[in-house]
Amino acid sequence: MVATAWFDAVAPNHPTAVGAYSDLGRRPAAESATNENMNTAMFYAAYRVLLSMGPAYQDTWDAMLLGVGLDPNDNSTDLTSAVGIGNAAGNAVVAARENDGMNQLGNVDCTYNCQPYADYTGYEPVNSACELSDHSRWQPDIISNGYGLFEVQQFVTPQLSETTPFSYINPNLFKAPFPKDSQVQNEDLYQTQADQVLEVSAELSDEQKITAELFDDKIKSLGFSILHATLAQQLSLMEFVQLDFVTNVVAFDTAIAFWNQKYKYDAVRPFSAIEYLYGHDPVTAWGGPYQGTVTDLPASEWRSYLQSANHPEYPSASASFCAAHAEVASRFLGSDALNWTMEVPAGQSRVEPGPTPQTDTDLFFPTWDDFAERCGLSRLWGGVHFYPSIPAGQEMGREIGYQVFEYTEELIAGNRK
Repeated sequence: MVATAWFDAVAPNHPTAVGAYSDLGRRPAAESATNENMNTAMFYAAYRVLLSMGPAYQDTWDAMLLGVGLDPNDNSTDLTSAVGIGNAAGNAVVAARENDGMNQLGNVDCTYNCQPYADYTGYEPVNSACELSDHSRWQPDIISNGYGLFEVQQFVTPQLSETTPFSYINPNLFKAPFPKDSQVQNEDLYQTQADQVLEVSAELSDEQKITAELFDDKIKSLGFSILHATLAQQLSLMEFVQLDFVTNVVAFDTAIAFWNQKYKYDAVRPFSAIEYLYGHDPVTAWGGPYQGTVTDLPASEWRSYLQSANHPEYPSASASFCAAHAEVASRFLGSDALNWTMEVPAGQSRVEPGPTPQTDTDLFFPTWDDFAERCGLSRLWGGVHFYPSIPAGQEMGREIGYQVFEYTEELIAGNRK
């Protein structure tokens, strides 16, 4: 939402662009000669969106403006001023998105839970955290903080699948193939994909571990890759805002489409399937932090290198995100070249701090295509997805990436749908 507010706020300083939710006219070219007016408009646009999304943090948002010498009480919507453009742009985004299906205000079907962002779809898992009664369906995990406190997962915001996208009308336009390998009646396929997860787990390298951690952090992976491209290609503020917009919108629209598929298929996660298949029998796999590969690990004690997320398995969200991200970024920048290096000092693993990685390691991504491919595989390395979930997610991401890029190009050309 903030990226959209920025995009709409700087559109008047572009020769042709209009906002996603506003058309605020055109400012003289001289005002675009420096970044001051655009930055001011962006601050006020973001402020309006943040007030809407997190009103309890108004003191924080006020301090954001005060910290750069701006007045949070300036409510002007004068379209000849940067403050007015910013406020008008932010207000337009708020008006369009407060009731977009995400239940930001907690007022959708408010019968039993009226909290902001509460689920109104009525989703209930068929399995409990303690019993896998349907071996093909998602089972919530039990999360420990390591100090005696435990929490049962809930499907996070199932209503995301009902939320209004930017670039298309119906998320059913984008479908992942039926996850036949996750259907327990397909015994050979079901076991084969589970065994593959165990085999990969047993052979994890330091590079695979830290790559899995990198892509598990969407700010470091998706966000930092865009910052790298911005600096490497010396993009202007206007170009950065447009790139930031297209990558944020593609993440948003991709999330809606694959959430729709996750809700539909409700597929089992590896940790549940492996325990069902092998019970307390010994398996060979990563034994947990600092344990390395264990040859006689009870299957019921196997855990993925990364924590499984709080939603069904299929298709892979991260694989979808990264493929969509790479698609729009490479198209916007006009090249598949990325040449980004993420430096990971020795011992800086989040899961195994100290011994992992054993030496300073550079993760180098020569192209956006390589970035997307390794992102997808990282979910298998992390043990949180079966392999078929990865190409299924990538294909959806690429399709939506094409759609979002075309949508953004239309806005930049001055054509609003």
